[in-house]
Amino acid sequence: MVHTESATSGGTESTPIRPTPRAWLVVLAACAGQFLVVLDVSVVNVALPSMRTDLGLSATGLQWVLNAYSIAFAGFMLLGGRAADLFGRKRMFLLGLGLFTAASVAGGLAQEGWQLVAARAVQGLGAAVLAPATLTIVTAAVPAGPARTRAIGTWTAVGAAGGAAGGFVGGVLVDLLSWRWVLLINVPVGVLVLIGAALWLSESRTGARRRLDLPGAVLVTGGLASVAYGIVQTEEVGWGAPATLVPLFGGLALLAVFVAVEARTAAPLMPLKLFRSRAVSAANVSMMLAGSTSFAMWFFMTVYAQNVLGYTPLQAGLALIPSSVSVIVGSKLAPRLMPTTGARNLAVIGALVAAAGFGWQSTMTADGTFLTTILGPGILMMAGIGLLTTPLATLATSGAAPADAGLVSGLVNTSRTMGGALGLAVLSTVATARTAGATSPAALTEGYALAFRTATGVLLAAAVLMLLWLPSSGRTRPAEG
Repeated sequence: MVHTESATSGGTESTPIRPTPRAWLVVLAACAGQFLVVLDVSVVNVALPSMRTDLGLSATGLQWVLNAYSIAFAGFMLLGGRAADLFGRKRMFLLGLGLFTAASVAGGLAQEGWQLVAARAVQGLGAAVLAPATLTIVTAAVPAGPARTRAIGTWTAVGAAGGAAGGFVGGVLVDLLSWRWVLLINVPVGVLVLIGAALWLSESRTGARRRLDLPGAVLVTGGLASVAYGIVQTEEVGWGAPATLVPLFGGLALLAVFVAVEARTAAPLMPLKLFRSRAVSAANVSMMLAGSTSFAMWFFMTVYAQNVLGYTPLQAGLALIPSSVSVIVGSKLAPRLMPTTGARNLAVIGALVAAAGFGWQSTMTADGTFLTTILGPGILMMAGIGLLTTPLATLATSGAAPADAGLVSGLVNTSRTMGGALGLAVLSTVATARTAGATSPAALTEGYALAFRTATGVLLAAAVLMLLWLPSSGRTRPAEG
């Protein structure tokens, strides 16, 4: 691995340093780990009906198969990012991937619904340890400049491809084998990536020896989980019921305590000084908003294809391949466009393109065709998400001091993943409220369409926020302490 202090800080090099072939092997290993953890956010979508039949899960239980992973993933990612800085990026990468792989075995062999949900939560914990290290490893392996922007674009594309490929991979495995293989497939892949990482990665850390902020990790994870649980409860009891309000306000209280603790502790999990950087603050809020729509898109497109259009799991996965390709193309185009448009402008353009796709998708009908209700809007939605993610990740990480590189990388992933978990909970509630318990194709379509209209509004708001808040230049300075 190439170790340069400038690799994790802002600024530009007067003489660009070309990355070595070994550096790109490091990027490959890191991206493979990122692909796995993002894949598991969406790969279970097409398997949910089979899981429900086999394990007797309720509708709420099914949503927790998704949310247990996303919440544990997002809630512990800040802790994972700090651990990578203190104890070593390679060590945390291997530890996280090992835990993720072992939990995949447990989930694939689950005999009861609670066992599956518990395994998904442990998977999320492993992903939280692994994922922050991936972006830090990428930025440390490649010197600052165009090469690093391309490397971040590759990391973004691979992560986006993981989320996008989930429907197809899950559909193939469910149709040809069983739902259990959407989890068990992680085992051989995880072992291969572990071997490659052990061979190619070299250890790096900041050298600082500080304790981990476990109280902070417990508070932020408990707060986020409680808020998500309260939102999920609205599907059954509504917004005004105590079963909804107690976890919602309890979660917000825990998050408020978390902020207070972080302001006073000597070694905070999330130093509030990070948010003095305009780039870090604006990019993470924008990433959360974008994540809230993109994760839900894969869920609703999958269930629309199966529940309304009558596709099999495999057909649903195949139908989403063009969308999967478009998010990869958007992510790979972004580094080429950024020097011309600027990071902020490209992020805004991406949000507007995605909003156009979500708006188009909201016109879906119960007898829609593949071309007009899946292919066209899917390509626009995901191309836009691909275009906006790379400049946001670049802006967020360029504002970090070297000692905070892992933490800021974890924060970027946390924003995207937690946005996805909360966005799925909110948009599922919106869809369920519109259907009012009806299960006919027409009623389901009305609910899904309202969810897409809501997501359109979120993306338009994100575009305005980015235009006003993100720095106009891609150059940022680390926050001073």
